[in-house]
Amino acid sequence: MNNIIHQEFTKLLNNFKTIDIILSQNKLWRKGVTVTMKIFEAIAALVQYAENEHLIEKEDKVYTINKLLEILQLDTFEESVIDGSPELEEILKTILDYACENGLCENSVVYRDLFDTKIMGAIIPRPSQVIKEFKEKYEQSPQAATDFYYNLSKKSDYIRDYRIKNDIKWITETEYGDIDITINLSKPEKDPKAIAAALTMKQSSYPKCQLCKENEGYAGRINHPARQNHRIIPITINHSDWFMQYSPYVYYNEHCIVFNANHSPMKIDGEVFEKLFDFVKLFPHYFVGSNADLPIVGGSILTHEHFQGGNYTFAMAKAPIETKYNFAGFDDIECGIVKWPMSVIRLRGIDTAKISALADKILKAWRGYTDEDAFIFAETDGTPHNTITPIARYNDGAYELDLVLRNNITTDECPDGYYHPHKEYHHIKKENIGLIEVMGLAVLPSRLRTEMEILKSALINHEDISADERIAKHSEWAEMIKNKYEITENNCIDILQKEIGIVFTAILEQCGVFERTEKGKEQFIKFMNSVE
Repeated sequence: MNNIIHQEFTKLLNNFKTIDIILSQNKLWRKGVTVTMKIFEAIAALVQYAENEHLIEKEDKVYTINKLLEILQLDTFEESVIDGSPELEEILKTILDYACENGLCENSVVYRDLFDTKIMGAIIPRPSQVIKEFKEKYEQSPQAATDFYYNLSKKSDYIRDYRIKNDIKWITETEYGDIDITINLSKPEKDPKAIAAALTMKQSSYPKCQLCKENEGYAGRINHPARQNHRIIPITINHSDWFMQYSPYVYYNEHCIVFNANHSPMKIDGEVFEKLFDFVKLFPHYFVGSNADLPIVGGSILTHEHFQGGNYTFAMAKAPIETKYNFAGFDDIECGIVKWPMSVIRLRGIDTAKISALADKILKAWRGYTDEDAFIFAETDGTPHNTITPIARYNDGAYELDLVLRNNITTDECPDGYYHPHKEYHHIKKENIGLIEVMGLAVLPSRLRTEMEILKSALINHEDISADERIAKHSEWAEMIKNKYEITENNCIDILQKEIGIVFTAILEQCGVFERTEKGKEQFIKFMNSVE
């Protein structure tokens, strides 16, 4: 009797195996036998993707398959026919799901990002090959070189296009021009498990920061992103070694980062203007600028000298000079105050050395400038407050340098900074105003997406906004909006977006060291006169 049962069970088991094979061939992927078939198809699809996008050559195919098998701890491979051209996001998801199901990776965004970067690192060219091709393209034109490099950064998944497309973007018309507004959704939030793991990790000083050249090819860790698919381009600026890369979060077109080969702190001095112009001469289709070198008015990384640039024209670059000014000895340099919410001096001419010399003169004057009536103090208790955010570009046959005057003084009423978003606007943004936002592109926190949806519902349904803790911080602002507009289902989001843009413009005005008033203009001219 037991023998008969065993025979019937074996027959049934064979039938299940046959069904599994049939389902596998019909792309109905399941656990068990079909998981292996699924991962083989994903590997084949990824290798095909790499060949199609010229990340590897035909001769690299077997080698690349074996590298992927090694990472996935597989010791065999079966050729698979790929139907169509699956998207990279779909291919990587399949591989990551397999890795999580088989204990190779924890199923959370931080660990998955570490693992899929390792996968992509196996299919992109070595740094020397990328640099060689970049130089060959540069011989054609600087733009051909950056086009190649930018596309490589996207095809290698270093720039995750499928995340960036989720960012919410719109334009708000203002008296200063069209201001760009973005709600950043492309940078994933860490999950609690990864945050807890990071707290228990031994602190490492390698790489010293996320901008150091040692990030190229680095495997990463819970508290530092993986960079196996990262490639950097060496350039020479001011007779010293620098590198160029793209930002993985590209807030605007071809958002690049230019960084010192040495891990040295941010510094705004006379040489910075020459450095910026050196870059613009290398890539005249790009602008480049530097965050300031002091906390509050500086960027998020002050420990490593770097600039940001790209192939994009910001509202500030389009803003005209509204008050012309002439500095003695610099008659060939067009100069004036820019019509912009922040306090900006524009210098324009052909001779970059002369522009830099004038900029250095302005910088030195501003470093030591105090005007109590304008609430500008060069220092308090030995702490310096004045610095500059400089931006360079080549525009219509001449070089331009915008000098944005910054001051990081704090008060009891404004402990985060007086020339900083004030408390009444913290419900929209309370973070520092750095280079990108100075130029007219707001990078707003991801929480606003959810909050605006909740606020929309509350406004349409006449609910008590102050009673909902998720949006109570917006209640005063929302009350103003209710009194200003006839709100409907169809226009509510447009109205909220417009008003967010108005708030951001007001924030920029708060960050301007001279007010946008006649008195403020007189105080601004007073400083310009002091430069002489």
